[in-house]
Amino acid sequence: MSLEKNIRLGNLFDLYGPLLSKNQYDIMNDFLNNDLTLTEVAENRGITRQAVKDVVSKVEKKLEDYESKLHFSAKLRELKGE
Repeated sequence: MSLEKNIRLGNLFDLYGPLLSKNQYDIMNDFLNNDLTLTEVAENRGITRQAVKDVVSKVEKKLEDYESKLHFSAKLRELKGE
């Protein structure tokens, strides 16, 4: 994942993370904020790497969907003058 994409995903996660299920939130928190690899997250949770990858992919789409509907990130950038 590119650095720019990772930063965007992290920002969206900060805004919309509370809207995720606890499991989705915990996996994304480990992946984004604790900087764990998919394999490390899978090992810590006792699930497959593919399951973690699926959750990350699903949550990424969900976060982008929230932003496309609510525009909180865009509004924050606008308020900051970015």
